[in-house]
Amino acid sequence: MSCLFCKIVEGVIPSTPVYQDEFGYAFADLHPQAPVHVLIVPRRHINSMADANQDDRSLLGHLLWAAAEIARNKHLDEGYRIVVNTGVEGGQTVDHLHLHLLGGRQLTWPPG
Repeated sequence: MSCLFCKIVEGVIPSTPVYQDEFGYAFADLHPQAPVHVLIVPRRHINSMADANQDDRSLLGHLLWAAAEIARNKHLDEGYRIVVNTGVEGGQTVDHLHLHLLGGRQLTWPPG
């Protein structure tokens, strides 16, 4: 059975698309932590950053580029944050690699 994000990518579960291409899909987070909170996922299932391998290098770079492109399109000129939670202690709650793009307000450090 497909994971939650695989189902969103497949269109089985509805989402609000923000960006998509042959490698990735980005959609609005249902529980935003900032005025702009977008999730960017690879179309191909990878459990987490810990499971990415050497063959995934160009895909990982592409996902970062997509996050920057979305930030430009959302006019996040004052700054933004890209977060990749990995594993239980890293705060990952869905076992499908994903990037959080957060912006539109002052973000504090440390994040929590």
